[in-house]
Amino acid sequence: MLRAILPTPFHSLLLLVVWLLLNKSVSPGHLLLGSVLAILIPLITNRLRNPHPGIRRPFKAFLYFWRVIGDILVANIQVARLIIRPRMALRPSFVEVPLDITRDLPITILASTITLTPGTVSADVSDDRSRLLLHVLHLEDEEELVRTIKTRYEAPLREIFGC
Repeated sequence: MLRAILPTPFHSLLLLVVWLLLNKSVSPGHLLLGSVLAILIPLITNRLRNPHPGIRRPFKAFLYFWRVIGDILVANIQVARLIIRPRMALRPSFVEVPLDITRDLPITILASTITLTPGTVSADVSDDRSRLLLHVLHLEDEEELVRTIKTRYEAPLREIFGC
């Protein structure tokens, strides 16, 4: 019954708080209008939402976050070394990574993780969500890069989201 009225209770509460903050008032009129909007807006827009898989392993997500932070720091140092060299012998390349995950949110997180790591950029996802196209600043071994991405990033995301 409550889900029928408030499909996203957190969003409704957030809308009400933002309404009150924007109006700088908690008068009965603003409370009433803000509450009505906080109920109606999620009801009207709920069918537009794209359902996302829930996090099934929150501790793994926590570990994944710290792994990505560490990898970003290491990649910054590696890219700096490549750029500072007297003779830059960069070998930029495009690489296709086959995907085992097919849900939008895990693919987005994987692509964002790769883009956040200096030296790599996610360029495209195939229409059938089976491949991720990357641009790499300096490619030494394509198979090793694909293996690293699949084991270091994609496998944990499969566990985190259960896909």
